[in-house]
Amino acid sequence: MSEVQDRIQRHIDTLVATGAETGVQVAVYQDGALIVDAVAGTADPATGRPITSGTPIFSFSTGKNVTATLAHLLVAHGCLAYDSPVTDLWPEFGVHGKATATLRHVLTHTVGLPAMPREITPAELPDWSRVCESLAAAEPRWRPGAAVGYHSYTFGYLVGELARRATGRSMGELLREWITVPLGIEGQLYFAAPKESLPGLARLEQRARQWPAAPDGGDAILAPWESRPSAVVGNNGEILRADIPSVGTATAHGLAAMFDAVLRGELVDPARLARLSALAFEGTDQVFGTPARMALGFPIGRMGAPAAENSVALGWPGGGGSYAYADPARGVAFALTKTRLVPNFDTALSVTTILAEHLAGTR
Repeated sequence: MSEVQDRIQRHIDTLVATGAETGVQVAVYQDGALIVDAVAGTADPATGRPITSGTPIFSFSTGKNVTATLAHLLVAHGCLAYDSPVTDLWPEFGVHGKATATLRHVLTHTVGLPAMPREITPAELPDWSRVCESLAAAEPRWRPGAAVGYHSYTFGYLVGELARRATGRSMGELLREWITVPLGIEGQLYFAAPKESLPGLARLEQRARQWPAAPDGGDAILAPWESRPSAVVGNNGEILRADIPSVGTATAHGLAAMFDAVLRGELVDPARLARLSALAFEGTDQVFGTPARMALGFPIGRMGAPAAENSVALGWPGGGGSYAYADPARGVAFALTKTRLVPNFDTALSVTTILAEHLAGTR
């Protein structure tokens, strides 16, 4: 057992033993080698079923990492172009001033549709056509490309509908064809989990009954269910089986293996990787009021990294505390998934700190 594997394993064991967590997975690749594969706790507190590195966990917006990667693969395959208008494939989307929107705007969360239309609730999310029809008819909060704001649930449908119209296939089908089968990680990354897989998924647990309000006015834009992850939603069989590519069900190993393949050029060529990780839009997030630095499809910077590090890592956290990122400068792919939903990222930050200390000591 390596030193960093041992440190992270002991750390997450302690988190479970003290009751801070119920089930945790951590996976880290460096330059193609799996250097951490650690698990602790249970997949289902009610039965005591142990969690393994192969137990998929509904991890909310960590699924955006997969969706963004697929968007780049769609461009690489010639199905889409970053600067082609959305209306080239989706003509009805152009109403209310959205005709100038492009895939670039979708990927940088600048298209102007951060919130789902009011008629869309969690119960409607599995109805792909209804959601996309509502988004096409919606009025943007700002002119596409004029500002940035976190597109919590709309992001996956915008990318996915372009993918469907360009290829005739769902995001779940493309995920299997272009990522999980080629990488040998079937059963570790899902948008729509197969019915037969549901008994093997982890069960989420809500730490706090009352989730805090979203910071800096986010509740004024996003519906509460968009900004506050719920175990009720994450354990719902209809949601788990639906193609909702703004969120995802994943193992930490599956997420890290995907990002490792991106870094090694197995999924995208080096030129595309450089473009993928370059700054594409910078501004103040109109949903949360916080600074936002966006690459095409990903926020830039490792969460919690000190300013002096000048991190070029990219990757999405997931509501409730999960996190995945790729660091091209260090050849590192990291993922942490967990079963207990909390309104902070303390566990992810503590584990990434251990990893950062290890990497600093090996330079």
